[in-house]
Formats: sequence, C-alpha cells, structure tokens
Amino acid sequence: MSYLDAQPGTIVRLTRSATVPEQVHVLAAEEIDAINAALAARRPLLVRGEPGIGKSQLARAAAKALGRVFLSQVVDSRTESRDLLWHFDAVARLADAQLFGALGAFGVRRAPHPDPGQAADACTADWAALEAAARVRLAVSRYVQPRALWWAFDWNSALAQAGALGIESPPQPDGGDPRQGALVLIDEIDKAESDVPNGLLEALGAGSFTPFGRQTPVTAVGEPPLVVITTNEERTLPDAFLRRCLVLHLRLPREREPLIAQLVGRAAAHFPGADPEILRRAAGLLVEDRETARREHWLPLPGQAEYLDLVRAVLALAGAGPGAAGLTAAEILDQVAGFVLRKHPEAVAGVDPEGT
Repeated sequence: MSYLDAQPGTIVRLTRSATVPEQVHVLAAEEIDAINAALAARRPLLVRGEPGIGKSQLARAAAKALGRVFLSQVVDSRTESRDLLWHFDAVARLADAQLFGALGAFGVRRAPHPDPGQAADACTADWAALEAAARVRLAVSRYVQPRALWWAFDWNSALAQAGALGIESPPQPDGGDPRQGALVLIDEIDKAESDVPNGLLEALGAGSFTPFGRQTPVTAVGEPPLVVITTNEERTLPDAFLRRCLVLHLRLPREREPLIAQLVGRAAAHFPGADPEILRRAAGLLVEDRETARREHWLPLPGQAEYLDLVRAVLALAGAGPGAAGLTAAEILDQVAGFVLRKHPEAVAGVDPEGT
C-alpha cells in the first residue's frame, strides 16, 4: 500500500483541456492526513464543504500524486446504485432487437419461396440462422458497460468488457497507472436517493458484484480502490453510510486576515507572477461580499471558486481584453467584481429583483 507522500503546500498541477481553466490544487495538511487515513483504514473518504471549495479537485489531485487512475461518477436524482458499477444499455438492445425483427434487412421472409419445392427448407434454414444470430447479438452481457467501480475493482476485466463493446477505457490525462490502483470520485452523492450510498457500501464491503447478464462476479484485485465522495449537504445522508466513512470537513477561515491569506496563496499557485496587491485586493472584495451575504442569509456564499474566477477575469482583461484600454488592473477589478461576486438578486443595490 502506497500513501500520499507530500508536504503541506505541495502544488499539484492537473492537465487542462481546451474548455476548462487552469486546474491547480494546493494540498493542505488536513487533506494529506485524511487521504492517508482513508487508505490505511480502507474506508471511503467523505469530503464535506461549501460549493467551490475544491472537494472534487482534491480527489483528482490525490489520484495524480498517488499515481493512481482517476475514475469519476457524477450523481444526480436519477442515479441508481448499480450506475456506480455498470450500466445496461436497454435502448441499444431494443434498437438491435427491432432491427432483427425487421426481417427484410436480412432477406428473410415467411412468405412462400418462388420455388415451391425449396420453400420450406430454405425459409426454415434462413429463419433458424437469424434466430441463432439474434440470440448471440442480443445477449444481455453485450449491452453491459463497465462503470467506475468495475474499472476500480478489476481494470483488466473492465477493459475486456469495454473492448467487446467497442468502447474506450476511461482517459487518464494526468497519467494514472492501473497497476498503482484507482481513485474513484463519487461526486455530489447527496443528490441521490438513499439506496445509492447504501449500494456503494454493499459493493465495497463485499469486494465484488455481479453485473446483469454475467454468471461470474467482478471481484476486487490488486490495490484496494480509494473512494472519495463529495456532498454539498442538499440531503441528509444515511447514518449507516456515515458510520462507514472517514469524513474530511473543508472550510474557509472565518477570520478576515487568515481568509485573505489563504485566498492569495491559492491565486499565487494558479497565476504565478500575478501582482500580489491585485490578488490581495480581490480577496478583500470577496471577504466583504461574503460577510454581507452571510449576514443577509444569501446563499450560496461567494467563495474560493468565485475568487479565482475574479482574478482570472482581471488578469485576462488587463492583458488583452476588449474595453480595457487605458484601465489599470485595479480599475478592471472594480469594474467586474460585481458580476463575479454578487449573484443573489438582492445583492445588487438599486435593482428590483422582480423586474418591476
């Protein structure tokens, strides 16, 4: 078992795509300790905290730092527990069944054969061949796609199943190696019904599950997967589920100066070379709006994600943005801060939220 060997403040830079801003995670001491504790206890790690604080990014950063493959499943209100393990493509199977039913596609007819002497034998042979082909092609196992926990339990088994279906293995832009194990992110589990966390625990506890249409179970082999679960607290999680998880609470500091210092540190990691004064001024604006939102009970509170968005916008506009000619970075900051930080209708003074 390998553990997360990193010092607090270690910067993990994740591979970005063309449509996603820079992704950088600064590992905190409590995050390193929680990841290692979950690895040692072989329990899922539930990460709690307000939106935008970096819960999901922590999972991917930990996967990269550990050299593990990263697998993720975003949960919504329609997610079922089996969706974390496998997915049965009923729509594709129905389409194929209809295709086989349209016998004209195969030149097979129940109508009389032009040569009466050959009609029975020819039609019977063609029909039997079609039925045999349909039984093979419509086998349930051919429509079962491996999902996150299948890949995490047995990468080679999932790879064989995916290959039979003509689908690719999950991409690993950060270079994860299946031989080092897997880290599975179950994102926003609070959006699902209680059977999802309960089903997750059942599969992890048993170390195996049997997908639809298969006779042999998928069994965990090699390094046990590390499962990281996030919640935005939209729904209470079952007590039995919480008891079987380690829990990491991610919080922004309540006091002004520690919060500003943390935000500036995060921005400096994201935007090396940025003017520290601009970073600090942007952090001050966020703290003021955050305090106002908390006092007025406006949710969600502006947080780390909004702060990074604000800094990113200011730096881009100061560099080559339209309408920024002749403006200093500080002036641009004042110009755009309201769009980024004040998202509640009542946060904009003088604007009627009803539009009347």
